[in-house]
Amino acid sequence: MGTFDVLLEDERTQLDAFVEEYRRGIERTIDGLTEDQARRRLVPSATTLLGLLKHVTWMQRVWFEECVGGTSRRDLGLVGSPDESFRLAGDDTVASVLAAHREACATARTAVADLRLDAVVTGHRSGPRTLRWVYLQVLRELAHHCGHADILREQVLAG
Repeated sequence: MGTFDVLLEDERTQLDAFVEEYRRGIERTIDGLTEDQARRRLVPSATTLLGLLKHVTWMQRVWFEECVGGTSRRDLGLVGSPDESFRLAGDDTVASVLAAHREACATARTAVADLRLDAVVTGHRSGPRTLRWVYLQVLRELAHHCGHADILREQVLAG
């Protein structure tokens, strides 16, 4: 194994660590909250803590199951747009949305386990992407939404 291969392995290890850190981070924002607190709307949009977790679950399924795995959103039973993915159903609970998130994360880990970062995946609607690109996109979205969730949690706990 050459130096470049070792660097790529280190990059993959770091990307995996960042993704896992943000996955845990978004889950921590609902830890210890009641159902009402997790569903509380504090901004004009439909964004809630539970809705954010539901959205990042959808987002990861889109990137890892659709883009990497090649299965369409329709076949996965996913809503079509990001806006729809925030909407909570009457039967969504902290436990059910958390379980769905953990299942999506496990599926994502399996989907990428045997792929190199430079592997080209073809399930994205606007064309092929490398797995590295997918990781960076997922990290961008997770970091973005963890920031939102941190602020919402502060507001929920203060109110």
